[in-house]
Amino acid sequence: MNVITTFRHIDPSDALKSYVEEKLERVKKYVDEPITAQAYLTVEKIRHIAEITIGAKGVTIKASEASNDMYASIDVVIDKIERQLRRYKERIKAHNPAEVLKSRKGKKTVVQAESLEQQKEPVIIRSEPIIIKPMSVDEAVMQMDLMHKDFFVFTDAASEEINVIYRRKDGNYGLIEPARS
Repeated sequence: MNVITTFRHIDPSDALKSYVEEKLERVKKYVDEPITAQAYLTVEKIRHIAEITIGAKGVTIKASEASNDMYASIDVVIDKIERQLRRYKERIKAHNPAEVLKSRKGKKTVVQAESLEQQKEPVIIRSEPIIIKPMSVDEAVMQMDLMHKDFFVFTDAASEEINVIYRRKDGNYGLIEPARS
């Protein structure tokens, strides 16, 4: 885990920095990809504010807390982040893409390698039926991430039209919507 700690209006302290890193070890069990965390520790008059942002494979979680003690603020923020990550993990498990794949019945076609090389035109190697259900764009992004795909076809719940969401090379997402004439 890569942790960046920033101190604002407070003297940098190795004790606080190590305390944040120690507490952030608790969230590792919810996300197994490389995690980056940014901790901002700020003092404003008598308020001690801890703000932590965690980013891991398309998920960004942010929480902040203010109290009279910096250590208490850090504890509460870590609890908030852990709760959010637990909720996210449960949502992912609830979708259970393994059952969806089992319910799909695909036709298997065996093509000999020699016949492929002899053909001059491109051939469809694999055909996979998909279940298109109405969902929001956010749900489609989450479903695409769950299935580790680069694109996802879905029916937009609001417009009831078929859309395509795809992952761009810069890490953002693109949305293809049908044009209305």
